[in-house]
Amino acid sequence: MTDESRGIGGTIGPPWSVDVLADLHAGVLDDTRAAELWPLVNADPEARAILDALDATQADLASLAEAPAPRMPAEFAARLDAALAAEAAAAFPGRTSPGPRGVTQAPGPAGPGNAPVVDLAAARRRRNKRLGWAAGVLTAAAAAVVAVTIAIPDSSQQTGTPNVAAPAPTGPSVGSDGAGAQALVGKAIGVRDFGPLQNEDRLDACIAAAGLDPKVRPEGIRPVNVGGKAGVMIILTTGKLAQFRLVAFGADCGPGNPAVLFDKVVGEK
Repeated sequence: MTDESRGIGGTIGPPWSVDVLADLHAGVLDDTRAAELWPLVNADPEARAILDALDATQADLASLAEAPAPRMPAEFAARLDAALAAEAAAAFPGRTSPGPRGVTQAPGPAGPGNAPVVDLAAARRRRNKRLGWAAGVLTAAAAAVVAVTIAIPDSSQQTGTPNVAAPAPTGPSVGSDGAGAQALVGKAIGVRDFGPLQNEDRLDACIAAAGLDPKVRPEGIRPVNVGGKAGVMIILTTGKLAQFRLVAFGADCGPGNPAVLFDKVVGEK
């Protein structure tokens, strides 16, 4: 994407290239490169400040999707109406030009081959009325669907124990084999988000069921979406520099059921 060497010379470290930090923040670097950079970046206050600024910018841009569309300024609306009126006058000479905005004029009879000049205010009112009718029809249809759903119970749940829906996956998506999980290591170090497991006791039960050493405490815990399944990934040290063991458990793990979604070692070999 960009020149990764600018600002760092032949070594990895400060002064950091903003382009490199942006690529790292976006997750476009390969897993090995990202695993090398994250520990160094997290230890550098200046680099962290740049990443925090990128996070804030990303949040600001995301909020624009929910912001209401602004109204057209009155001066531009007036200029648009004037331009349309001029086009109509040029296309249909001799017709009565539209009056001021908001004043409806009765259109004259249309001659052969000519279309009548439609008053803009009247056209807008007719359009808004049609939109209002359409919205009312859609609202009534939605209410009918909800009423039918409530009135007709699911026959599959009439007997036996009701099915408990699996929790919806949250967190970043990774492959079923853990592909892409290495890029999450940097931001997950120090995080303790138990996701669908909710608390440390449930996670400890999953760790014990998987036969992992309970004395090796996770360096980071965060929810992940593993191939469409809700899971929780833990980051374990291996005793080697820049090497980690990543283990993801399913949301249904517990005593006697490790439900391991993936278990892989990443970083330096």
